[in-house]
Amino acid sequence: MTVATFTLGQLAERLDATLRGDETRVVSGLATLQDAGPDQLTFLANPQYRKFLADTRAAAVLLTPADAEGFAGDALLVPNPYLAYARLSHLFDPRPVAAPGIHPSAVVAPDAKVDPSASIGPGVVIESGAQIGAGVTIGAYSVVGARSVIGEGGWLAPRVTLYHDVRIGKRVVIQSGAVIGGEGFGFANEKGVWQKIAQIGGVTLGDDVEVGANTTIDRGALADTLIGNGVKLDNQIMIAHNVQVGDNTAMAGCVGISGSTKIGRNCMIAGGVGMVGHIEVCDGVFVTGMTMVTRSITEPGAYSSGTAMQPAAEWKKSAARIRQLDDMARRLQQLEKRLASVTPGGDASSDA
Repeated sequence: MTVATFTLGQLAERLDATLRGDETRVVSGLATLQDAGPDQLTFLANPQYRKFLADTRAAAVLLTPADAEGFAGDALLVPNPYLAYARLSHLFDPRPVAAPGIHPSAVVAPDAKVDPSASIGPGVVIESGAQIGAGVTIGAYSVVGARSVIGEGGWLAPRVTLYHDVRIGKRVVIQSGAVIGGEGFGFANEKGVWQKIAQIGGVTLGDDVEVGANTTIDRGALADTLIGNGVKLDNQIMIAHNVQVGDNTAMAGCVGISGSTKIGRNCMIAGGVGMVGHIEVCDGVFVTGMTMVTRSITEPGAYSSGTAMQPAAEWKKSAARIRQLDDMARRLQQLEKRLASVTPGGDASSDA
């Protein structure tokens, strides 16, 4: 594998950064402040890691001008070191680049359209009427269902499954084990017996979407399940049928979104959040980890539910008190009534 190398001067030019140090110094990788060697670049984005700055062995550090004060080493001065690191990370990404072409073991339907610049890996199945755009990479043993479309620059890891009538935008990344377009959970009950409802919609993903490993997005019952442009989905997320997710919303692992819920743009949904079905979440909402969202959210801001971690003994005491709340409320009301009977004006309410 060829190791990518750049001079500090070249990196500064890419970032439009102010270079403080030797512009000819060569960088061949990225690392943390603690682990970086003399040929690696690092960054300081979180103040809790400032304690490692003075002793770092890195070739240079991505820093804000304020953080660079008092640091004697070479530095690239930028407004946002974390964003600068994100941009440079692609220069040093060792992920192999697949060559264009169709592997001999792939099975491609005669009427499927595959751009000559696409790379189709071993054991891939592309069904009738599917369309694969320019520069698309499809990893080994993935399946692209009938009439599904993958826009240019898409990247599917090995063992991704797209059911029929799935539409994928440009530059979409889908990790291994993801299933897009599986049947939504739809049944009608007749005298205690569940009757299956055919899920005849599809799934549409916008441009620049990322879907994590083992995440599932169900097809719509009638209309498509919709994932907007720039949406980022972590691993092991469940998105049910008819859900709509607005542009640039991000979800962490193990989120579950029930059917027909609509989530706005630029939201952040932390790990383990659950949302009931048929609600709406407006733009600009941050939902903290393990929150259960049971009703619509109409105002931007941060929302939480549940009980924060505490020592087990304290939690047991709190849980016992919760079970006693009804009894305590009744006793408090009785006490208020007794106090009211002997209080001038007759008002001893705890709500006063």
